[in-house]
Amino acid sequence: MKTLRQLLSAEDIVQFVIRLGLLGLLILWTFIVIRPFVPILCWSAVLAVAFHPVFAWLAGRLGGSPRTASAVLTLVTLGIVIGPAAWLGLSAVEGIRDLAGQIGSGDLVLQAAPEQVRNWPLIGPQLYAIWNEAYTNIRAALREVAPYLKPLAGMMLSFAGNTGIGMLQFLLSVIVAGFLLPHGAQLVAALRGFLLRIVPDQSEQFLELAGATIRAVSQGVIGVAIVQALLAGIGFKLAGIASAGLLAIIVLLLSIVQIGGAIVLLPVIIWIWMDKDVTVALLLTIYLVVVGLLDNILKPLLMGRGLTTPTLVILIGVIGGTLAHGIIGLFIGPIILSVAWELATAWMGIDRAASARVDQAMIVAKEGVEARVT
Repeated sequence: MKTLRQLLSAEDIVQFVIRLGLLGLLILWTFIVIRPFVPILCWSAVLAVAFHPVFAWLAGRLGGSPRTASAVLTLVTLGIVIGPAAWLGLSAVEGIRDLAGQIGSGDLVLQAAPEQVRNWPLIGPQLYAIWNEAYTNIRAALREVAPYLKPLAGMMLSFAGNTGIGMLQFLLSVIVAGFLLPHGAQLVAALRGFLLRIVPDQSEQFLELAGATIRAVSQGVIGVAIVQALLAGIGFKLAGIASAGLLAIIVLLLSIVQIGGAIVLLPVIIWIWMDKDVTVALLLTIYLVVVGLLDNILKPLLMGRGLTTPTLVILIGVIGGTLAHGIIGLFIGPIILSVAWELATAWMGIDRAASARVDQAMIVAKEGVEARVT
């Protein structure tokens, strides 16, 4: 009888292992199939969460018609992506290709000091001499290191070549987000049920925290950075700068990682005053200064709560997301990493609070026992 029980037990174990292996194989195969669509699905979910307040407001204005509101919001977003964003992306690709070509050929073109600088009062002659000396020395140094920069040129060309795929992913993400918006309540309920099985005590808190973090980062960081980059790119184009799109992309990156676009805007303003007449230079300066200060105005309006995610986490998200998923990872990387950071921090905070309550209860119990003994 004992042997039969052991045999049955061994057979049950084998069946369990086989079922578990088949389940693992099915999960792995499913992931392999959907892996190319993971960035699109993630970005669609982020867009749906970020646009939900606007979607709810628009649905209310349209007589409670969620499908109409979703269609209108999707068309407006597609217009922005296909119009200004496409122009910025194509201009940036052209600038990246030109720069990569110069690096690959070892003939980087630098701007010599304009003659107008020499006529500036007080500092003009000295600045002109320093500029020309730096120009000569940098050109000589770049000629020496140009052979070592050729791999960088290849990476830049590869990034530029993937931009077309990234734009297509953006378009698909916007369309998928449009389909997700009317079903937001059902999706939230499903996610709540999933979290209830994993963290039953904190499922509601974690769900609210994830939604708040996605909105804070997507609207207050990514959204503001995109608006700044688009407006800065328009200003650079009006100023007649050849690499307007590339400089706008640099502004976008600096704004996302919370450094700010002033590093790019300030040299551009200086160049404008050297190249344009006073009226045009003054108007463009006012415009670019307003663009540079835009984040100080928009972030308090768009971020419902203060962003507690460290800048280093956002920077790692930008770099890791771009390396993993291309241009679309530039945006979803910091959002996903910020959500993971906030949830982990909240989880550890809950555990510490529970541990502190247990310690306090033990101290109270010990004091009670000592009092009875006394």
